[in-house]
Amino acid sequence: MAKRPANLIYAVDESPPLISLILLGFQHVSIFFMSLVLPVIIVKQLGTNIDLNAASGFISLTMVSIGVITILQSLRKGPIGSGYLCPSVCGPSYMAASMMAVNAGGLPVLFGMTGFVGIVEMLFSRVMRKLRFLFPSEVTGVIVAMVGIVVIPITVQNLLGLNAGDTTIQAENVIIGVISVTVMVGFNIYTKGNLKLYSVLIGMIVGYFLSYFMGIIPESDFTRIQEAKLFAIPYMKHISWKFNFALLIPFTIAALSSSFKTVGDLVTCQRINDLDWKRPEMKSVSRGILTDGIGGLLPGLIGGYGTSTSSANIGLSIATGATSRKIAFSAGGIIIALALLPKLAGIFLIMPKPVMGATLLFSVSFMIVAGFKIIISRMLDVRKTFLIGASFIIGLSADMLPGIYENLHPWIQPIFSSSLSLATVTAIVLNLIFRIGIAKHQTIDLEVGKDSSEKIFNFMTNQGGIWGARKEVIYKATSAMSEFMQAAFLLDLMKKEVSMNVRFDEFNLDVHIIYFGKPFEISLSRPTKEDFKKDEEASMKLSSFIIKQYVDKISFSQKEDHTVLYFHFEH
Repeated sequence: MAKRPANLIYAVDESPPLISLILLGFQHVSIFFMSLVLPVIIVKQLGTNIDLNAASGFISLTMVSIGVITILQSLRKGPIGSGYLCPSVCGPSYMAASMMAVNAGGLPVLFGMTGFVGIVEMLFSRVMRKLRFLFPSEVTGVIVAMVGIVVIPITVQNLLGLNAGDTTIQAENVIIGVISVTVMVGFNIYTKGNLKLYSVLIGMIVGYFLSYFMGIIPESDFTRIQEAKLFAIPYMKHISWKFNFALLIPFTIAALSSSFKTVGDLVTCQRINDLDWKRPEMKSVSRGILTDGIGGLLPGLIGGYGTSTSSANIGLSIATGATSRKIAFSAGGIIIALALLPKLAGIFLIMPKPVMGATLLFSVSFMIVAGFKIIISRMLDVRKTFLIGASFIIGLSADMLPGIYENLHPWIQPIFSSSLSLATVTAIVLNLIFRIGIAKHQTIDLEVGKDSSEKIFNFMTNQGGIWGARKEVIYKATSAMSEFMQAAFLLDLMKKEVSMNVRFDEFNLDVHIIYFGKPFEISLSRPTKEDFKKDEEASMKLSSFIIKQYVDKISFSQKEDHTVLYFHFEH
């Protein structure tokens, strides 16, 4: 049973009032519209090869896909849905492969391959529960942090009102961006209740007004909104499908990249909704990846751009303290409605760049920090430290050194096309390599009468780092083992040697203490001062009582001339 974090205003299974649901939904929809730049790029790539009706239908049907998948992802019954507020947007993982598809055969090839990639991801979801070993905390944390870090360039560009390749900064854009994000942060930090919930929406409204009065939103934008239809069924005559075997590998890699990103997003959802979170719950992740796969299959079938889970929306949930999965129904319903209401959709489509940047800056900041929190939730040794650092360095090289990987074979280009996919693959590969030679159990031999505390501490700290164990569990085990050694001289040991065998897996830490002597009496109550005056075993009972406070289970067994004492710790 997940323990509700105190900082949440509306937790995952709680239901906000209707008005709150609608307003919270609009906040998420604002981020949905930022991602629509990807299908717009596809339309521009086709140029005169696509008519305006087909272009409009392509974008509208992409909006429908975003809404449907966002709702499906929030479901908990049946095989579909992670059960979390984990909205979907146009997936950047699909971009490189999608450009190759439209260049090879236009929208029909794009739709056919996008539908195919969705099926690949759906099949991959069926084995996810067996792949927990691929996603220890250091790998998951890298993925979560990177899904936020890769958005930094577009965040800063928008905040400063810049286009790609543009370096001329206009003061008006900076003023609008800074004021918008200041309003968001101010209302989030210094207010409570509804004002905190709607801090992003309030900041966006302020940004829109500033943009209008400072001339950032031209009158022509409002003219286009006025001329747009109030209601329109999306154009669908452009839909047809083709398959291109040459694009099989690029799209498969895109599907896996989307899956790994979804793992990071869903693990973040689990962590922010459970105060006692320990590790990824792979059943929920598997259902979530299946839904993410539908996010490829559905737009492929109806004529849209592939979707994937949105880190920025999750960051928004963290920032506002509203993670209720019911918000997914609101956000999904609104974006579907806007696909049918061009006039209203136009309000989001003219969103000023500084307002976009402010929203991203506010939301993504929380996502990056969430990734680092996952990384440091476990102990780290040299292997894991190198894995983390190398993954960030190699991953970021894709964006920091543009064009460095452009001569690679087109089949593997999707891996190197973004920092996220490259960092993810690097982390997973290094994790597999560094798993070689790691023993799941180790033994330490100690001698009664000597101070063993430092030796036990060093042994357990080293093993905790190698295993990637939780710090608090290792420290509890260390304390219990040290306490036993301090009490060992009371056991009338026939031999002075004590052997401690420590076994670890992702769910358990067990310590088997083997010594030659009488059984260790397990005391459930703390001895009193009077007990120390009357009972010679009081000191032993005190040690037993102290140890009992550290361990989750304790027992012993006798085998011929020796005793085995068992300490069990839940991990």
